Amino acid sequence: MKIVPSLSFNGQCREAFEFYAQVLGGRITTAMRYADGPPEMQGDPKYNDWLMHCWMDVGDQSIMGADMDVQWAPNIQKPKNGFDVGLHTDDADQARRWFDALSEGGKVVMPFEKTFWSPGFGGCVDKFGVPWMINTNGEPGA
Repeated sequence: MKIVPSLSFNGQCREAFEFYAQVLGGRITTAMRYADGPPEMQGDPKYNDWLMHCWMDVGDQSIMGADMDVQWAPNIQKPKNGFDVGLHTDDADQARRWFDALSEGGKVVMPFEKTFWSPGFGGCVDKFGVPWMINTNGEPGA
């Protein structure tokens, strides 16, 4: 089984995924626009370049995304709440690079620092409103 987070945006999905691909070393394998859908799905032309489905692979993991307007997702404009995308690594320097890049232009929720369970952990909300937890794996049993 593979659990794949799906992130929703309000017209910034392509920009967000290109940013995530750069920061995380990922590869976008699908970026389907609403205009690429079947004729019966065509709607307001202002959504033509929005993404109805985006898929990015990062190693053996993946993230999905799509653009949603308020009539499809009434709370899309509100801050994301109740979830974080978690990144885990054994390399504290790599974790720090992810944290610094993802928090730039966003908001630091918990500064990246050593904790009782981790040599480096931090939380942030990126410039697209997506919350992240970046964790360096600690010693077994920590």
